[in-house]
Amino acid sequence: MKIAIIGAGSLVFARKLFTDIMSVKEFHSAEIAFTDRNNDNLQKIAGLCQRDLDFNGVSIKINATLDRREAFKDANYIINCVRIGGLEGFEKDIDIPLKYGVDQCVGDTLCTGGIMYGQRVIAAMLDFCKDIREAAAPGAILLNYSNPNAMATWACNKYGRVKTIGLCHGEIHGEEQLAEVLGIPRDQLDVTCAGINHQTWYISVKHNGVELRDKLLEGFEKHAKFSEEEKVRIDILKRFGYYSTESNGHLSEYVAWYRKRPDEIIQWINLDKWINGETGGYLRESREERNWFETEYPKILEKSPKKYDGSDRSCEHCSYIIEALETGKKYRGHFNVMNEGCITNLPYESVVEVPCYADGNGISIPKVGDLPLGCAAICSQSIWVQRLAVEAAVAGDVSLLKQAALMDPLTGAVCNPPEVWQMIDEMLAAEAEWLPQYKDGIEAAKERLTKGNLIPTNDGYRGAVRIKEKYAKEVDEEKKNRVITVK
Repeated sequence: MKIAIIGAGSLVFARKLFTDIMSVKEFHSAEIAFTDRNNDNLQKIAGLCQRDLDFNGVSIKINATLDRREAFKDANYIINCVRIGGLEGFEKDIDIPLKYGVDQCVGDTLCTGGIMYGQRVIAAMLDFCKDIREAAAPGAILLNYSNPNAMATWACNKYGRVKTIGLCHGEIHGEEQLAEVLGIPRDQLDVTCAGINHQTWYISVKHNGVELRDKLLEGFEKHAKFSEEEKVRIDILKRFGYYSTESNGHLSEYVAWYRKRPDEIIQWINLDKWINGETGGYLRESREERNWFETEYPKILEKSPKKYDGSDRSCEHCSYIIEALETGKKYRGHFNVMNEGCITNLPYESVVEVPCYADGNGISIPKVGDLPLGCAAICSQSIWVQRLAVEAAVAGDVSLLKQAALMDPLTGAVCNPPEVWQMIDEMLAAEAEWLPQYKDGIEAAKERLTKGNLIPTNDGYRGAVRIKEKYAKEVDEEKKNRVITVK
């Protein structure tokens, strides 16, 4: 068996996934390939993981290569965790929409930033799929962690013609919250989620066969920490009757109601953590960690190697899926898959996040049936944005791309159609290096932008609640004594 990881130059995540995989003793003779565009980061992570292997007495030698096709050659599983455009592209996803009043916390799944990120990721991942079809083992499976997860997974299945499963840990973190507010150990809860990635709903929460969903609102409202950090999620729970899997910051930018008036945003978010809703929160976090290979890598080298006895294995779905498929051991998790009738009141052609089972016979997707009507309505609106964005990315169709942005709940709540058209032109021009499918459209966009008579924008706007970015030394100090400065 061969496993390839693309985007393996990640200091934390790639090593975590690799540790998970090597925690399965049956995989100690597997062939492993790491690939990335940054050779320095790639070699450092491969060296770190090789040290872990040697410490645990596993004889595998990692093949770390810049040649993607070499890494994919004869691979049975390809794990994808790339971020196309890196920090530079991410900055444009956040900062350009801000000029038009679109205030995002994360910008990697929906809203204007997520739509544009999807254009970059889909273009790259369709190239990955071509290499998988031509070089990987027959029937190879792509396990995708890259966002926007639903859009990328949709494009790879439909147009990449590679069986692709989207994976996310939002639902896992939410289960931990449910257990805490109910006062019941997590492993004693029987939880069912269904919806779309980052808009999945806990439609059933049982303990010993008793449904406890009606106890969640009171539990969250009385919880000292969650009542402050999860105001958007609690408000939606109050109005729709179901708790969302996704964080407060994420969820706030997927709907039209919480971030459209700058003076009201602070009422719905919390500044204890970036994920609770600050303007550009994940971008700030990513910028502050951009020097991790300088600051954290030496510290990691001084620490003990990872253990493969299971004690360092995480809850990420990836290794459990591969283990189930290869060994027959049963695993139940929530995966992102093509709907095809699983959720009956969402579009047949869409990507849904639902309970799945993996074992030696493959991946089984039970039929969920109808979502609660209000939850289905929220998801349906997002699905149509995703579909427009996917088709735009595949065809390089600027008209569909602008329609996707216009139909986006938050973008549409903030911008009028002429503003959306100009904003997307600006983003196409700014992100041209990552959008090969838009070559002709980008030239036309640049021409429109140079004609003048443009809609005025708030070029100096930093967002409603922007926290000042810290230098590396300040980040280290903050870890010891957290201080928040709003800029």
